[in-house]
Amino acid sequence: MSHDTYELKAEARELVGKGSAREVRRNGKVPAVIYGDKQPPLAIALSYKDIFYKIHGGGFLTTVATIDVGGKKIQVLPKDYQLDPVRDFPMHVDFLRVGKNTEVNVNVPVHFTNEEASPGLKRGGVLNIVRHEVELHCPANAIPDSITIDLTGKEIGDSIHISAVTLPKGVKPVISDRDFTIATLTGSSASRSEGADGTETEGESEVEKTEE
Repeated sequence: MSHDTYELKAEARELVGKGSAREVRRNGKVPAVIYGDKQPPLAIALSYKDIFYKIHGGGFLTTVATIDVGGKKIQVLPKDYQLDPVRDFPMHVDFLRVGKNTEVNVNVPVHFTNEEASPGLKRGGVLNIVRHEVELHCPANAIPDSITIDLTGKEIGDSIHISAVTLPKGVKPVISDRDFTIATLTGSSASRSEGADGTETEGESEVEKTEE
C-alpha cells in the first residue's frame, strides 16, 4: 500500500444532472462519481477544501485514497478532474474503484539524478527531455511516485530509452511496441556557434538586410 494514502469523507448524492451538481457546489462541496469494479456508478459530494488541497498538493492522480461514504469505505484512484478555467476551483472529480487486482494506466513523472557525473553535461551539453512523464500500466496499489534516470557517464549524443529504466515488479510502459526515447544529450547551441562565429554573424546580418 502506498505510504501516502489518505481518507476523504463524502456523502452520497442523487445523480440528477447539472442542477444537482450546481447545488452541491453552492453548498461548498465538489460533486464526484465513483465508477468501475463492475459496480454501478456512485455519485458523491466531497469537501471542497479537502479536494482543493489534494489536487494542488501534487501526486493526486497517482495516489490511492479511501473514501468514506456514510461509513462505507471505498478504495479509489482519482482518474480525472475538471477545474474552473478561470479560478482553478475543482468542479468535478472522477474516481475509479480499486479492487485487489485492479490495474491502471497512469502518467508518472520522470526525475533525473547525478547531472554532475555526466561528462556530456560538464562539457556544456544540454539535457533534452523528450518525455517529462511516462504512461505506465501498474497495479493500482503499487504506483511508483516517479521514474528515476541516472545520468552518470552520459556523453553528448547519448539517448536514454525506456529499456534503460528499471521498473518495479508488475509495472510496464503502456507503449510496448517500441523502445521509446525519454531524453537525449545534445551539444549546446552556444558551443556549436563558437566554432563558426564569423560566418554566422555575417549570415545573420544578411538576413537582417533582406528583412528590412
